[in-house]
Amino acid sequence: MQPSDDRVFAAFCASGLWPGLGITLAGALAEAGIRTPGDVTTSALASLPKVGQLRAGRLLSAFIAAQPAYDIVALLLQAGLAPRLAGRCVEIFGPGALRLLKDDPWRLLQLSGVSVADADALARAALPGILPSDDRRSRALVGWVLTQVARDGDTLATLERVTDDLLSYRVADPQAAIAAACEAGAVEAVSTVLDSTLALTRYAEAEREIASSVHRLTDAAKQIGQVRPARRRKAGEDIDPDGLDSVQRSAVDNALTHGLSVLTGGPGTGKSRTVATLVREAERAGKSVALAAPTGRAAKRLAELCDAEAMTIHRMLGVQPRSDTDDDGNARVDFSAGFARGADWPLDQDIVVVDEASMLDVELAAALLRACADGTHVLVVGDSAQLPSIGPGQVLADLIGSNTVPVVELTTLYRQEAGGAIARLATAVRSGSLPAVDSPEREVVIVPARGSAECAHRVVQLMTDSIPRALEIPAEQIQVVTPVHRGPAGTLALNAALKAVLNPPKAPSGKGFSRFDEGDRVVATANHLEVSPTGFANGEVGVVTKVADKVVTVDFGSGPAEISGKALADITHGWAITVHRAQGSEFRAVIVVLPPEAGRMLSRPLVYTGLTRAQRHLSIVHGTGPALAHAVHDIRNKPRRTALRDFLG
Repeated sequence: MQPSDDRVFAAFCASGLWPGLGITLAGALAEAGIRTPGDVTTSALASLPKVGQLRAGRLLSAFIAAQPAYDIVALLLQAGLAPRLAGRCVEIFGPGALRLLKDDPWRLLQLSGVSVADADALARAALPGILPSDDRRSRALVGWVLTQVARDGDTLATLERVTDDLLSYRVADPQAAIAAACEAGAVEAVSTVLDSTLALTRYAEAEREIASSVHRLTDAAKQIGQVRPARRRKAGEDIDPDGLDSVQRSAVDNALTHGLSVLTGGPGTGKSRTVATLVREAERAGKSVALAAPTGRAAKRLAELCDAEAMTIHRMLGVQPRSDTDDDGNARVDFSAGFARGADWPLDQDIVVVDEASMLDVELAAALLRACADGTHVLVVGDSAQLPSIGPGQVLADLIGSNTVPVVELTTLYRQEAGGAIARLATAVRSGSLPAVDSPEREVVIVPARGSAECAHRVVQLMTDSIPRALEIPAEQIQVVTPVHRGPAGTLALNAALKAVLNPPKAPSGKGFSRFDEGDRVVATANHLEVSPTGFANGEVGVVTKVADKVVTVDFGSGPAEISGKALADITHGWAITVHRAQGSEFRAVIVVLPPEAGRMLSRPLVYTGLTRAQRHLSIVHGTGPALAHAVHDIRNKPRRTALRDFLG
C-alpha cells in the first residue's frame, strides 16, 4: 500500500533529509500545522520557534531542493526500508534516482550496507509481480557478489566462487547472469596464471593501470645525479658519509636510477634515514622531491624525519568530489576521476616518495602512478608485514613479489636506545615468534587480564593513571588500539569510559547539537579535504578546540578543520581506535588491548601492526590466552587474490 502523505513527510523530516532542519525543529513541525508538503510555506515555517523570515525562506528552498530524496522516501516506506537510504540514493544516482530505481530496483545493491533482501523488497514495491528470476536481478547480483569479495580485500573471485554464491541467492542460470554482467561492462573475466576469474571492471582497470604505469616509468627512467662511490675506508671498515649501511645505500641508488623501486623492512631498520638521505641526494643533484603518505599523521612524521614538506597522497593529487555512477546510474570505470592531478596535469616533482605503502589500495595506487609523468622516479616505502590496505588489493606485496622492480629489504635492527624493546618484540613477531619480554626500563609492559571487562578496566587505569604517573607520559600522548568496535574492550565502550574520566561531557545528555565537547580526542573515518580551512583525511587523530554555531573545530595537527553538516558523521571519539584505523600513524605511547572476543580475528599482520604503532612505550593488555601465540606463529592471514602480479609479468 502507498504510505500516506503525512507518514512520508514525517519520515522524511525525522531522517535528517531536510538540510537545515534539526531534530528540535522537526519535532515542532506538527504542532505548527506542518504535516504534509502542502503545508510547507514561508509563513508556516516562520511560526516555528527561533525561525525568522530569513531562515524560513532558506528552509523552504532547502525543502524544494531535497524533493528527489522526498520522492524516494515514499518508495522506501512502501518496501519497508529505512527512509535515510533516500539521501544516499540521490548522492549515488543523482536527481533522477527515483526513475532509475523504478526501472531497475536492484541498483540499490550499489549502496554499501544494503542486502539482497533489501533490494528484493524494493523490487516488489516498485514492480508488483516481479519474479526472482528477473534478468536485472541476476545481473546485479554478479556485481554484488564481487563487491562483497572486494570488501574482504580481493580484486578477483574464481568462477566457482561466484557461481556458488549466485546459486545460493536463487539465480537459476549463473552463467547467463555472468555473461550479462560482463556485457554490461561492470564485470569482466580475467585470466591469471592459476585460475579463470572474474573482477569488477573498476578494480581490473586499476590493476592494469598500475602495471602499465610501472612499465612506463621503468622504460622512461634516466639516471639522477651520480651513483656515489660514497663509501670510504676507515680502520679497515667501509664508512658511508650519510651513515648508511651498504643495503640502505643500495636503496638510495635504486631510487636515483630506476623509475620505480621499493624499500621495505620492519621498525628500527633505518627506512626513514634512507629516505632522508635520498632527499639530500636529490637536492644536491638539483632535483625536486615530493613526500607523501596515506594519512596526515604519517605525512607529518615523514616531514619531520626528512626536514622537508610532506602531505597526504589525497592532498598531493588534489582530491575532488566524485560520483560513483554515470548519468545512466551505472558504476563509473574511471577510477582517477576524483583527482585533479593525472595524466593531463602530472605532478611537478622529479622524485616521488610514498611512505606507509602497505595501506595503498589498487585505485589509489593507480591514480598516484598515473599522475607521475614519464621520467619521474617513484620510491615506494612500506612494511609488507603490516596489515594490507582497507580497500581491495595488496599493492606493496604484489610489487615486491612480482620480481619486476628493484626491491631492497632492510633487516638489520638499529633502533636500540630509541625503541629497543619495542623494535625487538616487533621484529620477533614479524618473523613469527613471540618471545618473553625483556624490558627492565618498562618500554614494553605486558598486562594480563581475564575477560573483556577486566581488559577495559586495565586500559582506563593505564591511560589515566599508571603510565602518566610511572613513566611521565601524559594521557594526551597515549593512544589505545584495539581490534574490535563492540564489547567492553571495543572502541565504542572504551571511548565512553575514557571520555568520562579524561573529558566529562560539558552539557547535559541530549542537549546541544553535537556529541562532542572541547577537549575531546577524535579520529576521522573518511576524507574531507574540502572542509575549511585545511580539511582532514581518513585516520587523522585530532582534538576538538571549539564547539559553537553548529560547527565543531578540530585541530588535526596538520591544521584546523571547521566541521559541520554531513562531515560531522565522519568523525568519532578517538581515545581508542581500531588497529586498521591506527595504521600509518605512530604515537609516543600505545596501549594495545587484546580482549577475548578478538581471539578469532587475530593474525600476525594485525598483531604486528598494533605493536608497531608505539614509539617510546607499549603496554599490551592481554586477554586472549593462547590465541595470541597461535596467531603470531601461524600467519593465518592468507594472501589476497589479485591480478596485479600477472599484469606486471
